[in-house]
Order: sequence, then C-alpha cells, then structure tokens
Amino acid sequence: MFVQEEKIFAGKVLRLHVCASDGAEWLEEATEGTSVEKLKERCLKHCAPGSLEDPKSVTHHKLIHAASERVLSDAKTLLEEHVQDEDVILLIRKRAPAPLPKMAEVSAEEKKKQEQKAPDRDAIFRATASLPSHNMDRAVVQTSARDFQTELRRILVSLIEVAQKLLALNPDAVELFKKANAMLDEDEDERVDEAALRQLTEMGFPETRAAKALRLNHMSVPQAMEWLIEHAEDPTIDTPLPGPASQGEAGAEATPAAGTSEEEEARDELTEIFKKIRRKREFRPDARAVISLMEMGFDEKEVIDALRVNNNQQNAACEWLLGDRKPSPEELDKGIDPESPLFQAILDNPVVQLGLTNPKTLLAFEDMLENPLNSTQWMNDPETGPVMLQISRIFQTLNRA
Repeated sequence: MFVQEEKIFAGKVLRLHVCASDGAEWLEEATEGTSVEKLKERCLKHCAPGSLEDPKSVTHHKLIHAASERVLSDAKTLLEEHVQDEDVILLIRKRAPAPLPKMAEVSAEEKKKQEQKAPDRDAIFRATASLPSHNMDRAVVQTSARDFQTELRRILVSLIEVAQKLLALNPDAVELFKKANAMLDEDEDERVDEAALRQLTEMGFPETRAAKALRLNHMSVPQAMEWLIEHAEDPTIDTPLPGPASQGEAGAEATPAAGTSEEEEARDELTEIFKKIRRKREFRPDARAVISLMEMGFDEKEVIDALRVNNNQQNAACEWLLGDRKPSPEELDKGIDPESPLFQAILDNPVVQLGLTNPKTLLAFEDMLENPLNSTQWMNDPETGPVMLQISRIFQTLNRA
C-alpha cells in the first residue's frame, strides 16, 4: 500500500462547513497547509461543475470566514488565515464593478450640468430684451455713489467756514480756538496705536522712533517699518515732530506789534490758529501708493492729486488716473452753493446750529475732510454724533426727493 507524500506531511485535516450563496451546504475536508485558492477551486467544483473551465470563475468568487467576517486571501494557507476545525466558510460571488458610462450617457450628464449653470451675460440680455428699462445701469449707480461722497465733502467745506465765523463772533473766541488747537495737539501727540507701537518695538526699533514713524504713516505698521529702515542713517531721525512748543513760538512771532487795537489782535490771533489747524490737517499721501503709481508712469503731482481725491485708496486712484479724472482736486475745496435748498435745510436744523458753536465740531469736520474713514468715530461721539446724524438724514431725504 502506497500513501501520497503530500498527505504524510500535509498537517492536520480540517472539517469545514461550506455555504454557497444559493443556499447549498456541504462538508469539505482540507489540511492546514491547503491554500485558500485551492479550497475555493474545490468548492466551485462541488457546487458548480464545469465552472472551472472559465479561468475568471475563481477570481470572481471569494471565501469569507463567517465567525470573523474576514475575506480570506487566496495567496495564504488555511493555517496562515487561522482557520480552525469545524469553522463555517462562505462562498460568495464578488460584486461586479459598475460599467463605464457610455458616450451618450456622458453627453447627457454634461448636458444636465449645463442646464443647471447660471446664465451668462448674453443669456440675461436675450431673456430681458423685451422688458422696459428702469435706468439701473451699473455705471449710473457708481456715478451716484461717487457724487454722494463729493457732495458730502462740499457740505463739510461750507460748514467749516460757517463754524469758523460763528465761533469768531463769540467773545471768548480766542480761548475757544486755543482750546481747539490744544485738543488737536493732544490728538496728534497721544493717539499712537499701542498694538502697532508694540510690534515695532519688539522688532528692535526704539520707542520714540517707532512712535514718530507711526504718526508719519497713519499708524500703518508696514509703512512705518519701511520708513524706519529707509531713514536709519538720517541724522534727523530722532528729531521730534513739531509740537505745541514750536507752534507756540510760531504764534509768538506772528503776534501783532504793540499799538494795534485789541480787536485786531484777536482777529490776527484767530487767523494764526486757523492756519495752524488747517496746516495740521494737511493731506499726507500714502508713500507706498505714490511709489506704486509712479512706477506705472504717472507724474508725482497727479499721483498725489489722485490719492487726495480718492482718500489714499490706491486702486481707486489708479482708476481715477485712467478715467475722466472727476471730481478734480480743485473741486474738493469748493463748498456747496449757500443758496441751495440742501445747505439751507442743514443750517435751519437746530441741532446743527448748536453743534456749529462747538470747537470740537470744527475739528470733526476738518478730520473727516482728511480721513473720511474716521466718520464712524465722530458719528459715535456724544458731542459731534447728533450733528452728523442730522446732516446725513437731511442729505438722504433731499437726495431721494
């Protein structure tokens, strides 16, 4: 009697319960060293005779260990897959992969996406060609918005003139304007952004230099840092900005000679204080924007004019330079027609009348001419806020009318 060599060294024989997907069940014997692929071939031969003639039949099925719910690897043996005696094995046909879409289906899918896309400009014009026009052209809306800003500036210019005249009539006019000048000095000397100052000092810049750079560059940290680097070797970098002391000396020099009347002295002193206030509020162009626009080929003067008209906004200034250049810089300093219904309505308002006698209102108007973005700050101020609110309401009411 001869025994096959593979059975002598095959190892332990396992009795496995096999279940097929069609409900068939049977007992299959295999040694621990049998590969999963060999066991799968036996199972297919038992439940589907002749199926092995198709070489794809084995690859289209898989064996699953029921207890652990694991898919058994074809390349491993039953021992390596930790299959035990009396375990249940499931013979399952693999799920067929989804067929690739046909060209017709792809076209239909693309067509569906196109139908769901938003209409383009031409499609909108075609669909609305028969509708009546309501004068809502984008250019008209932009022009209206620009006119609003220009008109508001003209209102402020005229109100500044009225406020100066009203305050000059006050017996205490000189003291009032000295107070206003002091408020302006305090505003310039003390309003340094602490967070911005800390950023620069942490970079190693001295505090006094950092504060000076921030004041010269409208509290912009990047521009202040560039200024500090560019002027590092400048011998006057530590020279403080003109303060109340130097301005006081200038005022002393401007004091009229002895022998003039008290009224003329007061008028001259008021004129000097007006000049100081106006000089402190002079426009300072953004240095970085000036360089960028000049690199495009524009002249320095027209670049500064563009930035002044557009409140230091580089993109808006570039559009102004490339466009019709309206409003012109000269128009910025022109006030509103004193006989216009708008200006008369503003002057007739009691809240505005009372506010124009306050030096702080004059400062607010001056500040907003230079920095329109500061309007929110003055709108929230308890003294100037009510005045600005009334001007805004009157303008919007008459503008709608």
